[in-house]
Amino acid sequence: MAYQTIIYEKRNQTAWIYLNRPEDMNSISITLLKELSAVVQEVEQDESVRVLVLSGKGKAFCAGADLKELLADLEKKPDGQKGLLDLAGGIFEVLNDLSKPLIAALNGITLAGGLEIAMTADIIIASEKAKIGDAHANFGVLPGGGGAVRLPRKIGMNRAKYLLFTGDFIPAQQMKEYGLVNEVVPAEDLERVVQEIADKISAKSPLVLREMKRLANDGQEQPLDIALRQELLALKNHTRSHDFQEGLAAFAEKRTPNFKGF
Repeated sequence: MAYQTIIYEKRNQTAWIYLNRPEDMNSISITLLKELSAVVQEVEQDESVRVLVLSGKGKAFCAGADLKELLADLEKKPDGQKGLLDLAGGIFEVLNDLSKPLIAALNGITLAGGLEIAMTADIIIASEKAKIGDAHANFGVLPGGGGAVRLPRKIGMNRAKYLLFTGDFIPAQQMKEYGLVNEVVPAEDLERVVQEIADKISAKSPLVLREMKRLANDGQEQPLDIALRQELLALKNHTRSHDFQEGLAAFAEKRTPNFKGF
């Protein structure tokens, strides 16, 4: 299928989605939101895909919402169609609910809604050229995709408030020191490094990856004792799975396991 605002590729067991509005810093438009949502849901259903990578084309990962389109959308008469803000809320829900590991490969400027998209990822790898920030305050706009809620949980309240209030954006290396970014690599190595990480993850049991992601995410919202009980229950249920038996058999037989995801 041909897309106007994204590029979709499959490499090994990894799906790559590039935001592809480089002339507009990959800003978030209605068309981009619709296409991105459709492709992510396709990835969710595709059993041949075990890892999803989000990246951008050009100098930016994503500079946030297309403010010109947002203004035009808010000024038009109601027509029964979802507007940019409603569609944006939908894409954050789709990304948050993705059961497969999600890697954000930040190739450049990552601001506002772009940062909010990046923060839905399980792993963030950034080019050394990437600069990252919230920036909503620069335009008199409130975050709506987790900027004010998720950022403090990622980097701490004081650091988050500084970035939220000042609108500053900072080098990827500093965001690594803050704990948001996992690794910073030379720009020319970004895709290679991310693909190597994706291939390593893809070799693991899809069932284990899915359950680990669920337990880690759910555990953040639960008291420790409840989260630990849920983890133990998940393990007991997991012992009846093919992948559990296959993993132990492969270890005993000194061979590479053939995980199937059930």
